[in-house]
Amino acid sequence: MARYQIILAYDGTGYLGFQRQGKGHTVQAVVETALRQIGWQGRTILAAGRTDTGVHAAGQVAAFDLGWAHPVQDLQAALNACLPPDVAVQAVEQVSDKFHPRFNALARSYHYHVFCQEVRNPLRERYAWRVWPEAALEPMQRATASLVGTHDFAAFGKPPRRGSRTIRTVTQTSWRAFPVEASSSELVFEITADAFLYHMVRRLVTLLVMVGQGRMEVEAVGRLLDDPQVVLVQGLAPPNGLVLVKVIYP
Repeated sequence: MARYQIILAYDGTGYLGFQRQGKGHTVQAVVETALRQIGWQGRTILAAGRTDTGVHAAGQVAAFDLGWAHPVQDLQAALNACLPPDVAVQAVEQVSDKFHPRFNALARSYHYHVFCQEVRNPLRERYAWRVWPEAALEPMQRATASLVGTHDFAAFGKPPRRGSRTIRTVTQTSWRAFPVEASSSELVFEITADAFLYHMVRRLVTLLVMVGQGRMEVEAVGRLLDDPQVVLVQGLAPPNGLVLVKVIYP
C-alpha cells in the first residue's frame, strides 16, 4: 500500500464542483469511481481544495492510498481509461504517506479569462466571461497592484468556516492580454495566494472589470482592503472563466 498524488485537469461545465455531494455529478465522485474500477477500496480521496460548480482546473491535486504493483505511468493510463473525457490525470507520483494535498500546500494559483465583445460568441464563452462595454487593461492593472500583500479580504468573500479569519496573503497578481482573433484579445487575471475565501477571485474580477469599464475608481480596490467592515462586494463573475491552475508545495 502506498500513497499517490495525482494532478487533475477537468472541464467543470457539467459538474456541481469538485467535492462529492449526497446527490449530483461531481469531479470527486467520478475520480473515486475510476479508482474503484482498478481496485481502490478507500472511502474518500484527499484534495487540495474544492472548486465551485462550473469552475475548471488544470492543476487540481488529489491523493489516495492504493496497493499498486505496476509502474506509476501504468496507474495514470489505467485511471484515464476509466475517467470520462472531461476529466484527465496529467501526472502521477508516489509520495510520503503523510502527504496531504490541502494541508501541505503553500499557495494556489488561479486564472480568470475575460473577453470583450458586444455580441455573444458561443465558441469562446464556455471558458471565458464575455463583458461589454469593453474593459481597458491599464486601469485594471493599476487597481490590481494593491492586492499584493497580506490584507483582510472580507469585502470579497466569505471564509470556508463560520467565524474563521478573512485575512489572506497574495503573493502575485496581474492582468495580461493575449491575442485570440484578429479583432479581439483575451484578458487573463492571474492571482496566487496562500488561500482564498469563498468566491474571492470571482468578486475581485467583478470589481476589476468595473474599474476597466470606468464604472468604478481605480482606488476602490484599495479602499475595500483598508476597511474590513465594508459590505460584501455585489456581483459575481460567472464560474466558466475561472481555472485552478496550480497548487504549490514546499
